[in-house]
Amino acid sequence: MLRLLYTLLWIVILPVALLRLVWRARKEPGYVHHVGERLGRYDDIPAQGPWLWVHAVSVGETRAAQPLVEALLAAHPNHRVLLTHMTPTGRQTGQQLFGANARVQQCYVPYDVPWLVRRFLRHFRPEAALLMETEVWPNLVHGTREAGVPLYLVNARLSPRSYRRTARFGNAASAIYQNFTEVLAQTPGDAERYRALGMTRVTITGNLKFDMQPPEPLLARGKALRRAFGERAVLAAASTREGEEAMLLDAFIRWPGEARPALLLIPRHPQRFDEVAALATRLGFTVQRRSALDVDADGPAPITADIVLGDSMGEMPMYFAASDIAFIGGSLMPLGGQNLIEACACGTPVLIGPHTFNFAQATEDAIAAGACERVDNADVLMTTAARILADRKALREMRANALAFAGMHRGATARTLSTLAPALR
Repeated sequence: MLRLLYTLLWIVILPVALLRLVWRARKEPGYVHHVGERLGRYDDIPAQGPWLWVHAVSVGETRAAQPLVEALLAAHPNHRVLLTHMTPTGRQTGQQLFGANARVQQCYVPYDVPWLVRRFLRHFRPEAALLMETEVWPNLVHGTREAGVPLYLVNARLSPRSYRRTARFGNAASAIYQNFTEVLAQTPGDAERYRALGMTRVTITGNLKFDMQPPEPLLARGKALRRAFGERAVLAAASTREGEEAMLLDAFIRWPGEARPALLLIPRHPQRFDEVAALATRLGFTVQRRSALDVDADGPAPITADIVLGDSMGEMPMYFAASDIAFIGGSLMPLGGQNLIEACACGTPVLIGPHTFNFAQATEDAIAAGACERVDNADVLMTTAARILADRKALREMRANALAFAGMHRGATARTLSTLAPALR
């Protein structure tokens, strides 16, 4: 009954959802591209498979899926991978990662209406469905299982807050999760919460993000960018969210050390690049955009601006490689934080705010390993960064700890493939 009511609600709001695409396209034009796919229309995509379907909603999930997609292609040479998304930035990230690979096809997953889901499944007929992390849509899940497609929730995470919200739906939530063949959880805590929702087949496979290797060309460009800052230290503020930049810049004005570092400011959402640049300029900072820099092997001309705005997609390893220390956004406000593993894999020490429920285990493990320090607010962030940057020995130790932390947790891809093997054989 609840799923029927949910479907009726979707029918009512479907025109609004389409209008919302137009609204969002004002700042991000990609939202009005491939609209037919959101309605289950894939006539311009050849259906020849056989397909292994991986759903990665946006940028973070797509990057996390990279080692898994590569491993699937290697283990199943006669198959193709269908990589689906919900956001243009996720699709763009997939294009950057796999655009040259003819065995990877990208498209949008349809809106969660039963007949749109059926159109999608009839067109591609995947042999297995792997949904990344938290992407559980009731009709998509039900339709996939109804079509006889083995369905897995991969790299699955479920924060205590998300668990409490989901558990409010009682048996209805349990019924949705019981459509999954198996849940492959990141941590023991995640596994425990999925079992509490009624899932009996739960395996702990670890976090695929630890298996992401920073591309060497991006690391080389990061080093070239770092040289352009000269003797100045470089502090990165990565994946910042709306409201955080104002707090960070206000604290940055009052930098507590003797020599203020350069700030690499990288908003999470591209539609906010102009807004953040305007904010920094209003506060009196000089701003240079990454898009105006020629970052090649020789590096750009010397950078004298207070702030370099990271207005590019898919270059986060470059930004981390150019930084002496990095703050990971989404954590100063109650938004759950963003992924700190990528910074550690680049050997960049991490500072993170108090709100990290989306990456709770990874954050606590990084702190315990000496790769990360938690800060309470933006002022403490700047004080802590100034202290670490002034202590060369402490900075070297945190760099070594970051690399060691990233290395010790690898192996989730192999464990995931091993768990999936019976369905994919």
